[in-house]
Amino acid sequence: MPDRLAVFAQYLMPKQALTTLAGKLAESESGSLTTRVIRWFVRRYGVDLSEAVDTDPVCYRSFNEFFTRPLRAGARPLADAGFVCPVDGAISQFGAIERDQIFQAKGHHYTTTALLGGDSGLAARFANGAFATLYLSPRDYHRIHMPVDGRLTRMIHVPGALFSVNPVTARGVPGLFARNERVVCIFDGDFGSFALVLVGATIVGSMATVWHGTVNPPRSGVLREWSYDTQPVTLKKGEEMGRFLLGSTVVMLFPADVLRFNPDWSPARPVRMGEAMGEPIGPRM
Repeated sequence: MPDRLAVFAQYLMPKQALTTLAGKLAESESGSLTTRVIRWFVRRYGVDLSEAVDTDPVCYRSFNEFFTRPLRAGARPLADAGFVCPVDGAISQFGAIERDQIFQAKGHHYTTTALLGGDSGLAARFANGAFATLYLSPRDYHRIHMPVDGRLTRMIHVPGALFSVNPVTARGVPGLFARNERVVCIFDGDFGSFALVLVGATIVGSMATVWHGTVNPPRSGVLREWSYDTQPVTLKKGEEMGRFLLGSTVVMLFPADVLRFNPDWSPARPVRMGEAMGEPIGPRM
């Protein structure tokens, strides 16, 4: 299907209803039917189950349990780097934030303020900083880990659309990642604040964090926020911080003069959780 037609079709489809239905089906425990669906999915997308703790599809009671499967110990060693990649997936884009502009695809930018739910004061912390947008395909491991040590300060659930986040849609839908539903997680590190933004998509049934559990649903249609000033949540580099139930995208924001990206990184390059993402500008943290 031509890119333009594929994108146009998404404006017409009932994305919210499809996502709700997919979420209910994915959490159902249907015995042999669930196993058959998982086996089909593994074949269709080339999922490598040899890395998982449970390698047999029969072990999973629901599709969600399979989709968020943990990996065996040692499957993702952490690189000796200041910042590590938080997910398995592919690089969509990365680089410098130009004032408040984040590059999405040729001809498309969006602002840090829009991405962060309209909070211009929060967005100002990342002016002229660095960003990385990482896409998780259906075959990937779908837990999200910390790129660097951090203490959680805020979480914001921003309601929005549910477009697909695949590369075709990123090229065709203006402001895609600041338009879709998302969960914004703000951390303090040794160098200041950084953000991990979990972006929803069509049939992404829910997003969850290790400190809160499932964030959505509910989908109330209004922005919700949680503060962690009095209940500190501290996570080390490489620790799990959240997960997607069905695949999506993570956008990271860092302040100016903090991160120098791995010179081996390039758009569309596959990445794995734990590999070197970059080094601090200045002394090693």
